[in-house]
Amino acid sequence: MKKTLVFGASLKPNRYSNIAIHRLVDSGVETLAFGLKEGTVSGVNITNRLSEISDIHTITLYINPKRQEEYYNSIISLSPKRVIFNPGTENPNFYKLLKNNGIEVEVACTLVLLSTRQY
Repeated sequence: MKKTLVFGASLKPNRYSNIAIHRLVDSGVETLAFGLKEGTVSGVNITNRLSEISDIHTITLYINPKRQEEYYNSIISLSPKRVIFNPGTENPNFYKLLKNNGIEVEVACTLVLLSTRQY
């Protein structure tokens, strides 16, 4: 499966990023997580240092468009094959930057993609 970075990971069990980590792991997807607070969710360590992350196929975003701006260059430098914009993260300006760097943009819900086996 596609090595995935949950970007905007939360330790709070009611957050969609947290649920996504659980579902990705349950689906057998190699999962990494980046968030403001370090911790562990479903055996996945959440780091707050992007320098520890490499060789990512997919980044699934869970931060709002305004907060994304400070991470544009960092996300592009990770060279993912695709970035999934989950509901509430849609950002046409970032889509354009990603596409200009050869990165596929998918506006979708990771949880739905996993549950319908389209991930």
